[in-house]
Amino acid sequence: MPRPRLSTLAAACATALATALIGPATGAHAATAGHYSGTLADGATWIADTPEQWNGTLLLFSHGFGPTTAADAPSPAVSQALLAAGYALAGSSYDPNGSMWALSSAERDQFAALTAFRTQVGTPARVISVGQSMGGLVNAQIARDGAGRVDGALGLCGLVAGGVDLDNYQLDAEYTLATFFDPADADALVNLDGQADGAALAARLTTAVETAQQTPAGRARIALAAAYLNLADWAPGQLPPAHGDFAGQEQQQYAWLAQGLLSFIVPARWSVEQSAGGNTSWNKGVDYAGLLRKSAHVKQVEALYRDAGLDLRTDLNRLTRGADITADPAAVARLKRTSTAGQGLAVPLLDLHTTADQLVPVEQESAFAGRVRAAGDSHLLRQAYVSRQSHCNFTTAEVVAGLHAVEHRLDTRHWGDATMVAQLQRSADELGLDGAAFTDYRPSRLTGTR
Repeated sequence: MPRPRLSTLAAACATALATALIGPATGAHAATAGHYSGTLADGATWIADTPEQWNGTLLLFSHGFGPTTAADAPSPAVSQALLAAGYALAGSSYDPNGSMWALSSAERDQFAALTAFRTQVGTPARVISVGQSMGGLVNAQIARDGAGRVDGALGLCGLVAGGVDLDNYQLDAEYTLATFFDPADADALVNLDGQADGAALAARLTTAVETAQQTPAGRARIALAAAYLNLADWAPGQLPPAHGDFAGQEQQQYAWLAQGLLSFIVPARWSVEQSAGGNTSWNKGVDYAGLLRKSAHVKQVEALYRDAGLDLRTDLNRLTRGADITADPAAVARLKRTSTAGQGLAVPLLDLHTTADQLVPVEQESAFAGRVRAAGDSHLLRQAYVSRQSHCNFTTAEVVAGLHAVEHRLDTRHWGDATMVAQLQRSADELGLDGAAFTDYRPSRLTGTR
């Protein structure tokens, strides 16, 4: 159902004076549904939507990796539910003049969008930052830096381990696949020439994986690469494999790879390199046997190697001896500066993650929690999990229940049982929307950190 817009005169003014200062709205809260937009100093755009009766809370949404187009909610269904419940929504595009890996501008543009909202729409009583995927990393940065500007934060499938770890564990997996199945590309995994170069590389790797899947040796080596990728072993449309069903686990990891995972992550590397100004990942000096020992999938890999009659130690030594990719130090430094989080928290943050996320592995949450703990801010962080496959595959009820848990923390100054599985499930069910599948879960350690 379309939302009412501003009056004709106000809409015309908003279009003609996108960045003009028109003075804050009078009164505590807006009482008319509206859509607002404008342009920020770096050329980024921002949008906002307000409900018929605003409850005073603004949700500042950080979108994920992709085109730099302004968004203010994770999905149309979530937007509709939140507006119906009285929340105002806002978000920016990030700087449209650079890479889709827009971490150099995203946090700045989000704060600028918040300022623009205050100027053009009104002053919220409370601001809660919300971020999804790459925007979950932006959201974690806002939760770190936003004291006095935001009150709390909700992360959805966030890439909270940061860009350096992401690039490195993806490199480990791509290097393993290329070494055993596509050796002509083993020296062409970084310093990509563009999106087309990355897409062609991804296509070659995918074809090689499809061929390798036909033999026991190929399946064992695919499982090894999947372990380095922290790849979930529960694929869409399938039941989760049994704990000891190692062949079934590999079959579902293969399904992720064959169904387009490489076609997303390989070209995306170019966007990160474009943003950082060079190659940001390396494997020179990496001990691939040591990496595997840290993986939750080590028993699976060992079993499949035994079944295939392969010597795992020989393959691991081959990977270690051949690892000679070095990074551009300046690019790594820039990526660390722009694309990390976990150095601390200034406001309460609840992260939600699906247990079988193929793009942003749930293990990223364990790495993030460790960094927040080291900073002394664990009391501000809570993490909760949904038993489901696929990246950011949340129901509307799960998102809203997570938001209510953050609000409970802000209202009472204590998390209490608000983030416990039973309470989150109850909160979601009481909404009468589209169900929920919160589960008691603890992610394994993230493989591939340097």
